[in-house]
Amino acid sequence: MDVEERVEAIFAAVGVTASLHVVDLDAVDLDGVGLDGVGLDGGPVDGGREVGLRADEQVVIASIFKILLVLEFARQVEAGQLDPTERVLVTAADRLGGWGLAGCADDAEVSLRDLAYFAMSVTDNTAADLLLRRVGPDLLPMLAVELGLTRTRVLGGPRELVEMMLADVGARTEADFARIFPTLPVDRVRAMRVFDPAHTTSSTAREITRLLTLIWRDEAGPAAACAMVRTWMARQIFWTRLAAGFPPGVRVSGKTGTLPGFHLEAGVAEYPDGGRYAIAVFARAEELTPRRIDVDLAMGEAARTAVEALRGD
Repeated sequence: MDVEERVEAIFAAVGVTASLHVVDLDAVDLDGVGLDGVGLDGGPVDGGREVGLRADEQVVIASIFKILLVLEFARQVEAGQLDPTERVLVTAADRLGGWGLAGCADDAEVSLRDLAYFAMSVTDNTAADLLLRRVGPDLLPMLAVELGLTRTRVLGGPRELVEMMLADVGARTEADFARIFPTLPVDRVRAMRVFDPAHTTSSTAREITRLLTLIWRDEAGPAAACAMVRTWMARQIFWTRLAAGFPPGVRVSGKTGTLPGFHLEAGVAEYPDGGRYAIAVFARAEELTPRRIDVDLAMGEAARTAVEALRGD
């Protein structure tokens, strides 16, 4: 059984369909050719450059877009266009559902730099929305083009996503949504635009590993900007997906994305011997249960299986 078959079997065992791309980020030419001269076609290259499973399928990426967001912020900081210590007052009108600032009972004042930290560490939608306003939402599609992410589409930010979800279920507020959503039949939920790559922010597993490779190789902007992004990704608090699959001593920096039935993460595993591997895993379950630890753990197992194949372990 080859590595793709083993990875597919891991996902099948928990009843999900997944896109996966894993690449040795120090052994790939980002012009699209493996360092051994073999084109990147979605499977292993010369037995040790990449592993792909539906790696070029267009998929919803949800909060994984925040990697692009904080990269643009870091680039603007390094260019002297933004002061990272600039203060932002977060009020009740700014709060969106989710973790972090959304849970504050009172107004809070934080820096732009801390907004970036919250957006990455706890996938804070309120922080991401405020940061996006400051860096300029029109710049993220331009950044994607600059980095060669030709199939990465950024359509708005967290606020636009929430507004689209409310409209699709006929809710006026997030409280209405929380009441209505559990009562909807599965086919009605699946018809929501937020689950359709053509109508929301989307990309491919291969393009997301390209983005990570550029960041880890200091090729996505100034080295200091790339280092900022790596630092924030290393501070993510969620460990049940990619990080759960790797042994102690392997540093895993990542960014999750979650929607009902969607379990997503992109990150980089760094080994003590210097090996570095960019990983993107996007799993879709037929069940809409928001918390399925078996799916999360399968993502980590699949990622480790792919990386070990690249390493020859």
